[in-house]
Amino acid sequence: MKINSFYILLPAIFLFLFNSAAISGDRSILIIESYHTENPWDKSYIQGIKENMPGNYVFHIFQMDTKRIPESEYEKSAQKGWDFYLEKKPDLVFLGDDNALKFLAYRFAREKTPVVFLGINKNPRTYGVTASANFTGVLERPLLKRSIVEMNKLLKFKKVMVLFDSGETARVTLDETFYGQKKITISNIDIHLKLIGSWETWQKTVKEAKNNGYDAMIIGLYHTIMDKNNTHIDAESVLNWTSRNTPIPPFAFWDFAVGPGKAIGGLTLFGKTQGQTAAEMANKILNGTPPNTIQVIHGKKGKLLFSKSQLKKHHIRLPEEIALKATLID
Repeated sequence: MKINSFYILLPAIFLFLFNSAAISGDRSILIIESYHTENPWDKSYIQGIKENMPGNYVFHIFQMDTKRIPESEYEKSAQKGWDFYLEKKPDLVFLGDDNALKFLAYRFAREKTPVVFLGINKNPRTYGVTASANFTGVLERPLLKRSIVEMNKLLKFKKVMVLFDSGETARVTLDETFYGQKKITISNIDIHLKLIGSWETWQKTVKEAKNNGYDAMIIGLYHTIMDKNNTHIDAESVLNWTSRNTPIPPFAFWDFAVGPGKAIGGLTLFGKTQGQTAAEMANKILNGTPPNTIQVIHGKKGKLLFSKSQLKKHHIRLPEEIALKATLID
């Protein structure tokens, strides 16, 4: 009796389709953001994750929103994130930035679900995850010192002000990069770190920068600024106001702060590259590699990024050694 070859191959076809579904379409991914999806850093790293995870994964996103809510609400927001995780029961979790790891690491350490963190400024040992078998991730290190040295090639600084809000990343920067000191000297440049939570104080500090002897300012983070009524000031409004009112050239450490009506540029970090690196780790895990065998790494080095309109506004011409390596926007 002659048997149709299709029926012979049918079991193999079924097995292939079943395995393909198990690998991609039937798997869900949870991204817990320390901040919020409209935040340009978050938007960038989420794009990096999604573009580098082939397959029909279902993505769920939870926003802790710690850039806009009072610090007293962080724990409550983390609890909501945990409840969301229990509801979705994803195959893998991304924890974006320090607050998500700080408030949820100890809970996930008791689970089997693999966790990939990213955008972490503090030593992950602080959060107790280095001994956990289901964790790995990417560290974020703002290139403060290197960026200032690079920008010194443009204007020859003597005294520089670094402006941060008073959020978690700013405090970690003070500890990790400035060793708890608010004043350091690098390459004969006096660098003063300002951590400011008040909108009124931020405005006053910017306006008086030149009178206080500063040659330039480096804008760090500005996302947790509150006014005297304890109302959150929109981050873009803070940046745009600073760009319009600064009496000295404003540079930046992150790509999202560069552009028309923003900062001139600098040696910047990109959220997308953090997401790409974290996605590469996630792909390995979902293909069977244990998380704790994937080494925690620093994110990729920054890129020289400049706004053409801001360079023109501040009458700055890039030296050839920088121009050859830089990316220009607008």
